[in-house]
Amino acid sequence: MRMPDTPAPALTIRMHADDNVAIVANDGGLPAGTALPGGLVLRDKVPQGHKVALTDLPRGAAVLRYGVAIGHALEDIPAGAWVHERLLGMPPARGLDDLPMATRGTMALPPLEGYTFEGYRNPDGSVGTRNILAITQSVQCVAGVTAFAVQRIKAELLPKYPNVDDVVALEHGYGCGVAIDAPDAAIPIRTLRHISLNPNFGGEVMVVSLGCEKLQPERLLPPGSIPIASGRGAAAADALDVVCLQDEAHVGFMSMVDSILRQAAVHLRRLDARRRETVPASELVVGVQCGGSDAFSGVTANPAVGFCTDLLVRAGASVMFSETTEVRDGIAQLTARAATPEVAEALVREMAWYDGYLRRGGVDRSANTTPGNKKGGLSNIVEKAMGSIVKSGSAPIAQVLAPGEKLRGRGLTYAATPASDFICGTLQTAAGMNLHVFTTGRGTPYGLAVVPVIKVATRSDLARRWHDLMDLNAGTIAEGRASIEDVGWQLFHLMLEVASGRQRTWAERWKLHNQLVLFNPAPVT
Repeated sequence: MRMPDTPAPALTIRMHADDNVAIVANDGGLPAGTALPGGLVLRDKVPQGHKVALTDLPRGAAVLRYGVAIGHALEDIPAGAWVHERLLGMPPARGLDDLPMATRGTMALPPLEGYTFEGYRNPDGSVGTRNILAITQSVQCVAGVTAFAVQRIKAELLPKYPNVDDVVALEHGYGCGVAIDAPDAAIPIRTLRHISLNPNFGGEVMVVSLGCEKLQPERLLPPGSIPIASGRGAAAADALDVVCLQDEAHVGFMSMVDSILRQAAVHLRRLDARRRETVPASELVVGVQCGGSDAFSGVTANPAVGFCTDLLVRAGASVMFSETTEVRDGIAQLTARAATPEVAEALVREMAWYDGYLRRGGVDRSANTTPGNKKGGLSNIVEKAMGSIVKSGSAPIAQVLAPGEKLRGRGLTYAATPASDFICGTLQTAAGMNLHVFTTGRGTPYGLAVVPVIKVATRSDLARRWHDLMDLNAGTIAEGRASIEDVGWQLFHLMLEVASGRQRTWAERWKLHNQLVLFNPAPVT
């Protein structure tokens, strides 16, 4: 006789001793009438990841999670009730005046030595984790021709060069039909320039141009912007390799394609001669990001990433965190952690730009939280911000990058980007990342063609259902089967394996590649 299944014990997670709400961790949530540890009985069915009131919350009372007021009760909420976004009023944004500026001190984390990976050293001193031929496009008009050529390169040429991992076209929607001399046009131009010089491309730069576009190749990559490759002579820095489709030498479509293939072969031969070598973990340049976030993001995956961020900084590596549209609500935490007052001022500058952007658009910051975020238990941007910031760990913030700028040093960097997955990934690629970590609770098949993306699931249910998309399951933390430190170390070791090419991420295996999206605040003409 089959015995009835024993219900899983009720599991809730409270992030701070002062919190008056906790989230339900059980798969599928908990039904009304469930007794929680301690004796509190649920008045409502509470979905997984959503909040339950631990005490009576009178109208107007602050609702605390992470020890922070994420809102105030719009009506009386009894203990044991489901606390969702319709019951919460969002607090106003923290002002940008009278912030704590570099007040936490700059005590260095203890060094972490002896860790290495197998990478590709580049002429400019950077290190790649992949060996890829990238074909830069100066304008969207050439995208179709370049895509056709890349298909032929992969079929006809790439098999001859076994040490080259891939060939990718850097497609984008920029280059013409814009106010190319507007001040903000510098952002998409420098972004595309710096993407073309990403460490995973080995210093091999090839451009496909239409010919009549506003963004001429020489403006995109001016003389001296390309590092000199070993053995190629000083003139190589000024020898920009451009295939111009409007060139009179091209007679017909296939003539254009053949020209692209001929030039690609030159770069492929040089890339094929490169070999991996043992390099210290300090050569990692890691971008961290979250998307499709839920209430578990700030409980499991993001804290584990934050622990790993501290490990990387201790090893001398570079780590970038971003997403201005989320971390704006935690600005006081960030300015306090700035290594210097100048870094704190730079953080304020980026947040002030965002505030102005919202005013010009006639919207407010509440628009950031998506329907999926809310379904996953995140009531508003304040709650989302608290869970997002923990990806950055505890190290001092050493520098701030404006959108499209290139990384200038090691340690922890704030790279200003929107929270949009594709734009954030694009800008971190431009900054020079050679490895990407992406956490998700709702799930997304996000990936990049030019940089390996390690995907971390916040919940075991997602990791089981998307078993061939998620690279690491942080849901074991919520279940009590692993600690934040355990998963952080797992991620650190996985990074070294992926960086060395010994392990491919699921996004790489399936070739799941999102389009590069250039951040373009310049007007269209």
